[in-house]
Amino acid sequence: MTVATRSRFPADRALTARMTFTMFLIGLLYVVVVAALIVSHVNVGFVVIVAAGLLFAQYYFSDKMALYGMGGRIVSREEAPELHGIVDRLCALADMPKPKVAIADTDIPNAFATGRNPQNAVVCATTGIMRRLNTEELEGVLSHELSHVAHRDVAVMTFASFLGMCAGMITRFTLYAGMFGGGYSRRDDRDNNGAAMVALIMLVSILVYVISFLLTRALSRYRELSADRSGAILTGRPSALASALQKVTGDMARIPTRDLRAAEPFNAFFFTPALAQGFSISSLFSTHPSLEKRLAQLAKISVELGQPVA
Repeated sequence: MTVATRSRFPADRALTARMTFTMFLIGLLYVVVVAALIVSHVNVGFVVIVAAGLLFAQYYFSDKMALYGMGGRIVSREEAPELHGIVDRLCALADMPKPKVAIADTDIPNAFATGRNPQNAVVCATTGIMRRLNTEELEGVLSHELSHVAHRDVAVMTFASFLGMCAGMITRFTLYAGMFGGGYSRRDDRDNNGAAMVALIMLVSILVYVISFLLTRALSRYRELSADRSGAILTGRPSALASALQKVTGDMARIPTRDLRAAEPFNAFFFTPALAQGFSISSLFSTHPSLEKRLAQLAKISVELGQPVA
């Protein structure tokens, strides 16, 4: 599931093993939840249908939603010849279909790629990152993003997040039923079994949501490391990607906090997370590994390729 069968992006066996194990745990959680629901005689068909519909929309329209959210627009070769040229070279190297090319007019230095498959994908760079990086650095960033497309990361992460969304919706519906009288607890004031069942369902749903959330975030971090490795090996210049990471992360501190907080919901898509100063959920449960971990991996790849480490 983590390796594209028709592209030349290399895979990392250790990272693939960790991602596979994480997906196994998510799948095991599915089985446990289904068994618990069957034993409890809980009808969650409506919840599953709604959650599946929402995730299908997220999966099918992910490219359009991400572009709309970041104010990106598709650009022609005449409008952005350098950007198109980089994407052309990388797609030729990777032997993959060329995605749509877009630009988001924002000073936040970042890039993202999304789409349900390589044939329906878009890669987007912000004007902020294009101003700050040289051609080799930008090529490294876009190679990272195209690796996400080649490895079908949108499909993987959509599947991984499905159970968490179901658990969250069950929790909300159960809570509303208890608050407004539609739940088990109002059917018979003399019997507390209904109230106990509602409490049990909420507790299990919250626990499942938390576990699913943590596993999904861990999977996201593994996939970012995998994209770094695949992109660096494809271009043969891990030092350029490391330089881009340092520049982007350093300049992120100069972006107004208001703009960073507005961009935080899109961190799962970004090359590197847009994190505002101070506490936030995004900084507590990051979708990306630390800068130090990413740089250490790139330094290791440089040694593997026989290149000097900066």
